[in-house]
Amino acid sequence: MTRALVGLWSVWGQCGSTEVRPSPISRWVMAACAAIWVCGSAAPGLAQCFPIAGAQPKVMPAAFQQAALTAGTVQLTFLGHSSFWIESAGGATAVTDFNGMILPPQIPDIVTMNNAHSTHYTDFVDPAVQHVLRGWDPKGGVAQHDVNHLDMHVRNVPTNVRDFGGVRTNGNSIFIFEVADMCIAHLGHLHHVLTDLHLGELGMIDVLLTPVDGSFTMAQELMVEVIGQIQPAVIIPMHYFGPSTLSRFIDLIGDRYEVEIADTPTVVLSRQTLPYRKVLVLPGA
Repeated sequence: MTRALVGLWSVWGQCGSTEVRPSPISRWVMAACAAIWVCGSAAPGLAQCFPIAGAQPKVMPAAFQQAALTAGTVQLTFLGHSSFWIESAGGATAVTDFNGMILPPQIPDIVTMNNAHSTHYTDFVDPAVQHVLRGWDPKGGVAQHDVNHLDMHVRNVPTNVRDFGGVRTNGNSIFIFEVADMCIAHLGHLHHVLTDLHLGELGMIDVLLTPVDGSFTMAQELMVEVIGQIQPAVIIPMHYFGPSTLSRFIDLIGDRYEVEIADTPTVVLSRQTLPYRKVLVLPGA
């Protein structure tokens, strides 16, 4: 179900030039076709995101506040760097870019690690974590994840990363969390704009966790282009190293998205209250 539109995008690529991108209307039409095909197949609470290392860890608990969640809501807490705590109303928990240094106060059910970089992964994971999802295949293949846990569904879309003297093909993954009838995408260490195939696999994204450093990942202007490709309702910046970097990103995107600076690192989102075209800046630990 989660990759239902891949075939449709492949057909598009075979029918025309790969340099021509389908219009936003075409993408919505293909998503609607997939919706009709798989209607009713998803578990309750899952979103219909139709797809068109190192030393022993040092514990650094993040500022954290747990909330009693009602049905149809999801809680996100920015832990710092590119790590978020994601908790569903059904009790499923996940940490993104788990690196063993920035930890929540309890062991999550799922950890994702987008890229084999010391600040984005660790080999030391508590055995109580039920699902350890790496965004690359250590054996050199392509990482493929499709995990259902309680009311949370996690999948990935592989992308490439720059490396010394070349490119590591499929060295990063965008992880998509389908929860509370929403699709939350964590771009990880994205190094390039997306192809039609990537966009087809991603599907319709509601909340985009976006690296905005402008250097280690990609230029901020290119990241704004990626945001334009995905068209999320909400952008939450991450992976920046000072207020000036964040301010420059806000200047680039501020004419297209309303900007809100939150007082706490935690936000509770729902489909019914999801803002439209907002950059939400959460203070990290």
